[in-house]
Amino acid sequence: MGKSIFLLLITLFLLFSCAKKEQKELRIATNAWIGYTPLFYARKKGYLEKLGIKLVTNVSLAEASAMYDTGKADMVTTTQHEYYSLKRTGHDIVPVILLDRSDGGDMVLSNKDIESLRRAAKIYVYLEIDSINTELIKDFVLHYGLDTKKMVYINKDQAQIEDLQPSDNEAMLLVTYVPYNLPLQKRGFKVLASTKMDTLVVIDALCTSKRVFKHEKERLLALKKVIDQSILDIMKDPEASYALVKSYIGNISFDEYLEALKLIKWINKPSPQLLKRIEPIGYKGEYLIP
Repeated sequence: MGKSIFLLLITLFLLFSCAKKEQKELRIATNAWIGYTPLFYARKKGYLEKLGIKLVTNVSLAEASAMYDTGKADMVTTTQHEYYSLKRTGHDIVPVILLDRSDGGDMVLSNKDIESLRRAAKIYVYLEIDSINTELIKDFVLHYGLDTKKMVYINKDQAQIEDLQPSDNEAMLLVTYVPYNLPLQKRGFKVLASTKMDTLVVIDALCTSKRVFKHEKERLLALKKVIDQSILDIMKDPEASYALVKSYIGNISFDEYLEALKLIKWINKPSPQLLKRIEPIGYKGEYLIP
């Protein structure tokens, strides 16, 4: 057994043995996104259960955020959009663990090319309105100089967007992310833009309240070790990790899983340069666990 895994198991055992009777269950609200794979992996390996942490999966970013907003979860996985939205509604929320940066994993699909979109009388835009999808479509429209007056915005969660069919008569834009894009592309939708573009930074993080951070810091430190080890395991043996997590990410094929992993960059150990770059979007301060 590798030294790092041995130390991780010892840490989990000691924490679990000492605090099993006293600690309350902590609930993490999350959704199906390739960047949250370490959490799915840790759940299947039993690491989260040993820490007294329960993972609750949802069909969208907005639903996970709403679960946290209503007090049904102690922690939540977010992009900066959901993080800011929760802060604006009065939550004393802070990012505590950085997970990944989207590197093509968030995208805009269409049944038309850019010139056809420019000529269209109306463009039907399908997206999760209260999510990072909104920031992505704003950037897309600005970058390509599309007429916002043509846009008809239709709010759907990703499970509903995933079922859409390309229309011969309507110009469609779909804002989505891995793995929901895969069936859409198989039906003929094309990627027009993604977070490969430098104009948009999408950071995923695990967030919680300052109160939870204060009272559960030791458990959060142990969770960070679990996430770090899970990322190492995923990178070392993607086939084994795929077998564990596929049901959480839409039962995509192994090849699709490998391609999806290429569309994110793990930032659980961020460089000083990246930390400086993401400071303006609120990912900084004493609550970030290195």
